[in-house]
Amino acid sequence: MLTLATSGLGLVAALAWNELIKEVVSGYIKPIVGGNSGAISLLIYAVLITLLAVFITYSLTKLVRKS
Repeated sequence: MLTLATSGLGLVAALAWNELIKEVVSGYIKPIVGGNSGAISLLIYAVLITLLAVFITYSLTKLVRKS
């Protein structure tokens, strides 16, 4: 039950980060790159999400190895 609750909260947190990164890309990146920058904005968004996922995975792996 704890794993299920943790997974659910993790999903909610991931969705919140998803929305934040979308807003940052559309609010700050699109005006710099231009209005017709759909592919570039999506690329930047994908890179940010990937970096965040790698950082979190690395941090959690390090934490588990210490235990």
